[in-house]
Amino acid sequence: MIDPVIFTFKLFIWPITVTWYGVIVMSGVLIGAWIAEREVRRRGENSEVLVDAMVWAVIVGILGARLWYVANSTLAGNQSYIQDPLSIIRPPIAGLHIFGGLLFGGIALVIFLKRNGYDTWLFLDAVAPAALLGQAFGRLGNFINQELYGPPTTLPWGIPIAANHRLAQFPVSLFPVETTRFHPTFAYEMILNVLIVLFLLWLSRRYEEQLKAGTIFSAWLMLAGLSRTFIEFFRPDQARIGETFITYTMTVSFLMAMAGLVMLLIRYGKIQLAAAEGWAEEYQLKKVEKAPRPRPARVKAIVEVEDEVEEEAVAKPVRKTSAAKKPASTKTAAKKTAVKKTPVKRRKTEE
Repeated sequence: MIDPVIFTFKLFIWPITVTWYGVIVMSGVLIGAWIAEREVRRRGENSEVLVDAMVWAVIVGILGARLWYVANSTLAGNQSYIQDPLSIIRPPIAGLHIFGGLLFGGIALVIFLKRNGYDTWLFLDAVAPAALLGQAFGRLGNFINQELYGPPTTLPWGIPIAANHRLAQFPVSLFPVETTRFHPTFAYEMILNVLIVLFLLWLSRRYEEQLKAGTIFSAWLMLAGLSRTFIEFFRPDQARIGETFITYTMTVSFLMAMAGLVMLLIRYGKIQLAAAEGWAEEYQLKKVEKAPRPRPARVKAIVEVEDEVEEEAVAKPVRKTSAAKKPASTKTAAKKTAVKKTPVKRRKTEE
């Protein structure tokens, strides 16, 4: 197995641990941001805006992912965060939930876009597939941490799980390390996410002229929600509602899918809601007035001189003059200028 810790060092008096999980998650964020930037530019909007927006979305998203993880873990019966609240923010921080990151990061993104006058639908359509791709890449970190695995299986792609990473319901005494393999649930989710991303990117290009604003985001909600609902059947580590097989994450995932379906139906006129009357059918690109190009100093000086000459010509009074003499006719002028020819006297010569 791969050691989750890459290296450790001290920053003054604080120990800093660099883990594969953190590096992979941040790499997933960068990959998602790169894809989103290209999608925003392809739709005709200024992609530099996304860089400023992503700063806030990522910071708020990480905080939201941590809080959601703590809440979900507490619902599952973990009392450590209640007994020691500082452990929520005390390094090393382990445990993030993608739903918290998407929800809180998405809220921060929408607030930023609205305050700066940009089309929210355009950016949501561009970011949705990119966020799912970043999430898929981040699942590689779960493999290194030996987490997010499913129940035991005899399938050939089952993975071994070390004794110190086992869930309480899978003790080594009943499930020996040498012979027991588990469902790679994280890999199932990663594959589904990649397939959804490829479909959304194909859809956004194949029917670019026919799709209405917000269609890709709505389809993302529906497909990502359904895929996570399916994955939850293979997640024995999730908190369940009472004695049922339904988990809290499964419930949120299903509601997410239903919200996407309703949005699609509204977009294409199958459902009429008063709250959706103001939704634009097409992207509304922000009009940015371009500043005039600065002139070189030499050109600027010439223009200023020309302006001064024009002003002087306008301000100079026009003198009234008497009737001008009529110019001599062409014939008269020709006579005056003609050269008088004198006859040449021929001298008689003797014969």
